[in-house]
Amino acid sequence: MTSFLKLEVQTEDQTPHKWYISLAEDEFRRLLSQGNPTVHKVFGEGSLFSPLLFGKFFDPSDAFPLWDFESDSLLLNLRNSGKSSVDWFQTDQAYVLKAELPGIGKTNNVQIHVEKGKIVEVFGQLKLLQREPQKKDWRSCNWWEYGYVRRLELPEDADWRRIEASLSNDVVLEIRIPRNHLHMDTSADGVGKKT
Repeated sequence: MTSFLKLEVQTEDQTPHKWYISLAEDEFRRLLSQGNPTVHKVFGEGSLFSPLLFGKFFDPSDAFPLWDFESDSLLLNLRNSGKSSVDWFQTDQAYVLKAELPGIGKTNNVQIHVEKGKIVEVFGQLKLLQREPQKKDWRSCNWWEYGYVRRLELPEDADWRRIEASLSNDVVLEIRIPRNHLHMDTSADGVGKKT
């Protein structure tokens, strides 16, 4: 039986300095070398949260312009090796992201936030990583020791107020971002037109 969980998309997050500390490539390699199987599932090759998802190291806490690229071109090598669990595409109505979240699911509190109408964040805390309780928000320190994140730039015509997110079978995340059909595109001659 298929389970379906609608996720709340939050737009009010006033956490100061979240994602302030960048994940460096050497720190990422150290994290993977610890051999924790859940860390490998969450940050491993082909995962939405892997810094190597796009073919070269890119800190997942830095916003990435995902919909500026075709998934087939960025994920070609991963798909050829059968290691990709992520896809994105756009239609006339919406931008869509689908990703398997092995080792995460609803038990690890997947959260979706929209930051200032410009960035969508997918993140959560890994409960099994035993660390001392933090006095400040875990997102404001070495976040990779406590959880995971992927930040994505929203396209200009994205209707961020109507974003929908869901989790199927506790594994497959889908984020659907409607396009704002009233978005005005100004052409070179300065005349606005509907897109």
